[in-house]
Amino acid sequence: MVDHSSPPRPPLSTPSLIARLAGIGAVVAVAAGAFAYVNGTLDPQRLQPKTLVNALETNNGVHPGLRRNHAKGVCVAGYFESSTEARAYSSAQVFSEAKTPVIGRFALPSGNPYAPDSSVPIRSFALQFSQANGQQWRTGMNSMPVFPVGTPEAFYQMLKAGAPDPATGKPNPAGMPAFFAAHPETAPFLAWVKTAKPSASYATETYNGINAFYLVSADGKRQAVRWGVVPQSQDTAGDTVPSGRDFLEKDLVQRLASGPLRWQLNMTLANPGDPLDDASKAWAGEHKVLNAGTLVLQSSQPQADGDCRDINFDPLILPSGIQASNDPLLAARSAAYASSYVRRAGEVSPLHSAPQESKP
Repeated sequence: MVDHSSPPRPPLSTPSLIARLAGIGAVVAVAAGAFAYVNGTLDPQRLQPKTLVNALETNNGVHPGLRRNHAKGVCVAGYFESSTEARAYSSAQVFSEAKTPVIGRFALPSGNPYAPDSSVPIRSFALQFSQANGQQWRTGMNSMPVFPVGTPEAFYQMLKAGAPDPATGKPNPAGMPAFFAAHPETAPFLAWVKTAKPSASYATETYNGINAFYLVSADGKRQAVRWGVVPQSQDTAGDTVPSGRDFLEKDLVQRLASGPLRWQLNMTLANPGDPLDDASKAWAGEHKVLNAGTLVLQSSQPQADGDCRDINFDPLILPSGIQASNDPLLAARSAAYASSYVRRAGEVSPLHSAPQESKP
């Protein structure tokens, strides 16, 4: 776990913060690059998946065969070892079986596969749990505590604010500050950005699901939760960012060569009054937290031909015993992931061949 006892870095100056926000604004998607409503059957006045994916391509460039966001990553594999704490709240088999196979993917939240690992302070972690009964649970998490905005429309406006000016090839420096000034709901995210710094390792990060879901018990009772994974290692090497552009995957491979990496899966139970449909708002005060079990990673693979390459980490692929909340970002991500996948599936990347099929 990252050691927070060392002297904190001073907050960024206003010019530095604006520069960072301009860079982050186009890449802060939690588990997908864009948002729209599910299935793409939209009211003409609403966003469509292609509109948001187009915006990501405008901001990040088109990189054939690769994800339109979170393009730079590495595959991992292992298993989830359940505890007993979540079993009374959810009938999902993942919480009752001793072990469930897992395929995952660490990545940077950017549509540029050549972005330096130190370019943003956010790391992402996506997982697919494959239950013995054939059902799957897919989830995407990020190292930030909240999402900057609560709706697909606001996210699209943020993408537009960070878009490059055709005349200069660079974003308008006034665009992102103006957007944040017009969206006071971004305050918690901005507070995090001011002191956030890139870590040197995927293994030392805590990853947050951010959106709310429901655990559903065998007798039908629903409990709203937010989940996340916390590293069990106390290694503080992740505090010092090394030189070079591509240190994260190398660090991960070296760590796994020495043994498995472990995270605790926590389920934070919502209190009455907690917002369940707005990922830009934190849950304040004391909450009951379940230790649902231990995620164990045993190996990694390059994303060019790894098992995670063809997986669409759709957050609405859920097993019986877990249900989505009414957070509009969830349905939005689901539709946009599909749109992004269709594009990359028909392309051949200079980094690897095109994916052959989407795993269910």
